[in-house]
Amino acid sequence: MAFRKFQADRIFTGSELLDDTYILVTDEQGKMEDIVSRAEAGEDIQKLNGWLSPGFVNSHCHLELSHMKGLIREHTGLVDFVISIITQRHFPEEEILQAISDAEDAMLENGIVAVGDISNNAISFSQKAKQKLAYYTFLELSGFTPFIAASRFEKGLEYYQQFNQINSVSHSLSMAAHAPYSVSQELWQMMAPYFKNKTTTLHNQETDFEDDFFLNKSGDFLRLYNYLHVNLDFFTATGKSSLQSVAENFKGASKTLLVHDAFTKQEDIQFIKELTLKQQNQFYYCLCVNANQYISNALPPIDLFRKNDCKIVVGTDSLASNHQLNIIDELKTISQHFKNIPLEEQLRWATLNGAQALGFEHLGSFEKGKTPGILLIDQIENNALTTSSKAKRLL
Repeated sequence: MAFRKFQADRIFTGSELLDDTYILVTDEQGKMEDIVSRAEAGEDIQKLNGWLSPGFVNSHCHLELSHMKGLIREHTGLVDFVISIITQRHFPEEEILQAISDAEDAMLENGIVAVGDISNNAISFSQKAKQKLAYYTFLELSGFTPFIAASRFEKGLEYYQQFNQINSVSHSLSMAAHAPYSVSQELWQMMAPYFKNKTTTLHNQETDFEDDFFLNKSGDFLRLYNYLHVNLDFFTATGKSSLQSVAENFKGASKTLLVHDAFTKQEDIQFIKELTLKQQNQFYYCLCVNANQYISNALPPIDLFRKNDCKIVVGTDSLASNHQLNIIDELKTISQHFKNIPLEEQLRWATLNGAQALGFEHLGSFEKGKTPGILLIDQIENNALTTSSKAKRLL
């Protein structure tokens, strides 16, 4: 059997950082064989400048919104952003499909090997069936008023069944609630069997007034419901944060990705810790920092998550809320605002943690038998990314 051997300034394995005395060994297809010392490696070693890393996992994306790149101006705030998505997302199908294909190509070029992707309809399914990337599709449902729960669920179930007809990997699909403020309790109950023993996800505390709605039925979401002509007479404020108001609905899921988390507080994190023990559901906090900046000029409390030993993953959100689908650019933004976080820790969020969250056990780390992809990250100075850093796919 022929082997490929790689030596670089550093090797990030998915869990630890090794120096340049170690050699990464794979077969010709990129299947991990071993990491050995230079003395054991023999000849024909490819020497590279930069850090080797497993391929990136984009834990949160909306591939179907790729045609909306540049359409929505920055810093509108969440309500006006949501209104823009609702009113501007309808394009000719061929344009949407081409944008989806182009966005996937960009993710491949940027070193992404797997994606946790939100689907509100079936338009991305044919591209995913080509299996250029590993996808975990979250079939997202929404509908805040109880009387539309049945119709929204039935439409979602149609898409769910359609996906399974063209994709053979059943574990790569689950249902997901859009957000606490957009899903009724009736709809939660209907979709629950479809994320049982799987990973699901939720847009969580993306804006500072999300909690206001649940605490005392106030805040800017009232303007959104008024725009949508939603009568809120049925809704009674819970007196709790949005996350604490809905998190028990994840009972039965094996893992839950809480996405954005820009205004998550210590008491929410503690609540989730206790719920994890009670329900045996592992929660992950998914950072989409460039989208947070794009929409609301906000950032999540990353130091708070680290202080509480939270499991963290990284996503890009969509091209409607980001200039690119590039994990390195997400890490650059994190590094810029949180200079105390070691690069190897951030890389773990973007590789092994993401693979574990989405159940892609063959990805995320340089362990024997895995095929995680191999990236070379260049222009690293003093163990930190620079503005010039890029990730190049080797395998």
